[in-house]
Amino acid sequence: MDTNSVRTYGIGELLGMARERAVPVLRGIPDAALSAPTPCAEYDVKALVNHLFQVIVQFQRLAAKEASDFGETPDRVTGSPEWRERLVDEADRLVAAWTVPGAEEGTTGAMNMPARLVGSMALLDLTVHVWDLARATGQDYPGADEAVVAELSGAVDELAPTARKMGVFGEPVPEAEGASAFERLLARTGRDPYGK
Repeated sequence: MDTNSVRTYGIGELLGMARERAVPVLRGIPDAALSAPTPCAEYDVKALVNHLFQVIVQFQRLAAKEASDFGETPDRVTGSPEWRERLVDEADRLVAAWTVPGAEEGTTGAMNMPARLVGSMALLDLTVHVWDLARATGQDYPGADEAVVAELSGAVDELAPTARKMGVFGEPVPEAEGASAFERLLARTGRDPYGK
């Protein structure tokens, strides 16, 4: 076998890896922490969970080349004691949706972006926002798989200029010497992987 060949993972496979790391964090969010601040200044924990819910649900539609609706973010947490398991179920559906043959081919969404890049956006949220939630609720986040970080590094390169203009990413944080690839990725999205 050629040792130089790098395996290309499908977005569905990468989302599956991110889901494995996300589930313990999502299940570990205590109700008492729902009003705590997160590294995303505009969101407390509950608002960030609702945002992640919305992303996970709408990006299933985008995988199927259906119209998505990001206009309003419903509150799926208040009055729903089983919201964690519902979120895990939706994450399973997201992985399944992007595993369907053809999901990452062509374009999708209102802006007709390449479908694989759109899938990478879901992967970014399922990775970085789960890190945000772990940080906000005092949980350990076990890092991200090398293949996920590699995919996201390319996506962040492509998305960063627009994302910064729209306020989705903050200004990059200086990277520490010896930072891991995942810490560098977080820093490029405006997060401080080292501080609080």
